[in-house]
Amino acid sequence: MSDTQAASTVGRVARRHVEHEHNVLGLAPNFTVNNLSKSIQFYTEGLDFEVREKHESDGKLRFVMLKSGAAHLGLGQDDFAKGHDRVKGVGLRIWITTLQDVHELAERAKAAGITLDSEPEELPWGGVAFAVTDPDGFKISIANGG
Repeated sequence: MSDTQAASTVGRVARRHVEHEHNVLGLAPNFTVNNLSKSIQFYTEGLDFEVREKHESDGKLRFVMLKSGAAHLGLGQDDFAKGHDRVKGVGLRIWITTLQDVHELAERAKAAGITLDSEPEELPWGGVAFAVTDPDGFKISIANGG
């Protein structure tokens, strides 16, 4: 490949990167949960999310979309078609970055009956974070920007 061809290729890749750099408008993980009511309580009372949308089927609540700031999190009731003993949350950790006081949020979580996996602690790269595990085993870290 000539220098001119290489420069052209690098230029196309750079333009594509810039063109696509801001295409993501949001990210909303969706968790399948064993007990939707229990999970809603965990996230709303303990972690300061609010229910923004509810979806029912056959008169039963099946899915909610939660929101806190710019973050969205979907919770869907498991239909247990894949079994009642299915393990959830393995190999996944969700990081939530907040402007809220992390120490106060940790106290709120504890007051709601949530056991912290780790108390708020300084991060090596700056900021403070604590960790919790939701009722289905999903790992959540809550941090400020530092």
